[in-house]
Amino acid sequence: MMVSTETTAKKVVAALAGRRIDAVGTRIRRFSINRIDQVRADLKSLFEQEAVELLVCSAACGADLIALDLAKKAGIRYRIVLPFSIERFRQSSVVDRPGDWGPLFDQLVKDIPPSELIVLPDLANDDEAYDHANKEIVRQAAMTAEPGTGLAIAVWEGQPRLGNDATASFLQLAKDAGLKERIVRTW
Repeated sequence: MMVSTETTAKKVVAALAGRRIDAVGTRIRRFSINRIDQVRADLKSLFEQEAVELLVCSAACGADLIALDLAKKAGIRYRIVLPFSIERFRQSSVVDRPGDWGPLFDQLVKDIPPSELIVLPDLANDDEAYDHANKEIVRQAAMTAEPGTGLAIAVWEGQPRLGNDATASFLQLAKDAGLKERIVRTW
């Protein structure tokens, strides 16, 4: 009897969160628009190295939309989690920063299967809404990944902001869920 030495590859699921593009006139630089190409290249390489099959993230300008665009082009399945309505999110997190992010967001939302778009109920407090979205991103990745295959990708400069920092909170949630941490630097 012949025994196969091949093993079945496990499905790698990546939860991702990170910085938005810096606002015009910001004093503390976290993700300059001139770093987009490098971040894109680093994310592409990471997706390939880790053999990511599913990406779970939000869809804000910067890290999220870059990652989603890469996933779509590479044929990686993606799931989008929005903290509140599509319209509210587009205005507050997509088109409010430098760059032409609106058309990419619109196309990704249009093309995604309805079962892969999670729009959470609106909360009055934005910080609570973003925290709720981070929890759902991590939950979706953790419940979908096979044991030991879940990743948490943080796209940031590595320095938490004073007060509430959604990316730092995401990393803690992911650690608590047992996801392996990967960092892509924005600076």
